[in-house]
Amino acid sequence: MYLRKLGDNETEVSLGTGTVLFSYETPVAANVDGKFYKTDEFFSVTTSRHINKWLNGANAEVVPQSFFRELVSGK
Repeated sequence: MYLRKLGDNETEVSLGTGTVLFSYETPVAANVDGKFYKTDEFFSVTTSRHINKWLNGANAEVVPQSFFRELVSGK
């Protein structure tokens, strides 16, 4: 596992299953086995900007926020 600060309130965490983007303290996007996912919840304009920047134009499947909670908890 590694932690990489991308910017103010923007962090990337590498887990065994993939890479997760955290905006502030909330996991909001992920790359798992080469497939991108993003949350269906709106948190803020800043978080939306973090997600779009991190995805860099990649097509991401929109999934419930619970997907990310389960991903980072390992359940």
